[in-house]
Amino acid sequence: MQQSGTLYIVATPIGNLDDASPRLKTVLSRVDAIACEDTRHSGRFLQHLGIQKPLLSLHEHNEDQRLPALLGRLQGGESLALISDAGTPLLSDPGYPLVRAAVAAGIPLSPIPGPNAAIAALSVSGLPPEPFRFLGFPPRQGGARRKWFQTLAKVPDTLLFYESIHRLGATLADLAEAMGGERPAMVGRELTKRHEQLRHGSLDSLAEWAATASEAKKGEAVIVVGGWSGAPSEEASLDVDALLKALDAELPPRKVATVAAQVTGLNKNALYQRLMERRQD
Repeated sequence: MQQSGTLYIVATPIGNLDDASPRLKTVLSRVDAIACEDTRHSGRFLQHLGIQKPLLSLHEHNEDQRLPALLGRLQGGESLALISDAGTPLLSDPGYPLVRAAVAAGIPLSPIPGPNAAIAALSVSGLPPEPFRFLGFPPRQGGARRKWFQTLAKVPDTLLFYESIHRLGATLADLAEAMGGERPAMVGRELTKRHEQLRHGSLDSLAEWAATASEAKKGEAVIVVGGWSGAPSEEASLDVDALLKALDAELPPRKVATVAAQVTGLNKNALYQRLMERRQD
């Protein structure tokens, strides 16, 4: 019986290419092919490293269709690497369906750790490093975003979000409204890059800065928000049904389940079923 190849989950630099580790270079030079979000972007990265390997496009729009072929190659003895455009795969990036399928198929996996924008931002935020919740990207629509933040307002954990620079000001304003303008926070912009900027302050002050400062309109951003510091109460525990109800008013069912899974850590399919049952009651 032929032995399966290994699927390597490889973290790549989030900006500064000098963060590419020697182990990353060794693994990428030895695998048979590399699955990546954008073949053009990853091609330039590999060219910088002096590595030539076949690139396989794998992104949120084709993951399901590509799974059988990728699993077939792994089961046939090939070793593959999974990378994202920047940082650690799966964290607000494609790859989870592939990793889940590889685990189910008994295919060996190996993480090649490295940069991650959320952890990098947390380390310089000056906010409690544990416990924390990484929540990915907030909903794009303003109404859903505000309701989502309201469900998180009394969570005691430090909260981490990614956000498009084009929505940064609106998101910070919504955070201030939902959690209180004096809540301590930090915005990390262009982390590890030439124009890296760390902006510490209250949510109110950060929202004002994002609305007026020219540099706040460029680059990529991570938002770190201090957790609720009030007295513990029943409100501090997340009401899953209230979250589903709030999101259901603004988003389609599948998106409701996806966002709720990010917040709660619960299974997305189970949350979808729970939402459907709520609608029938």
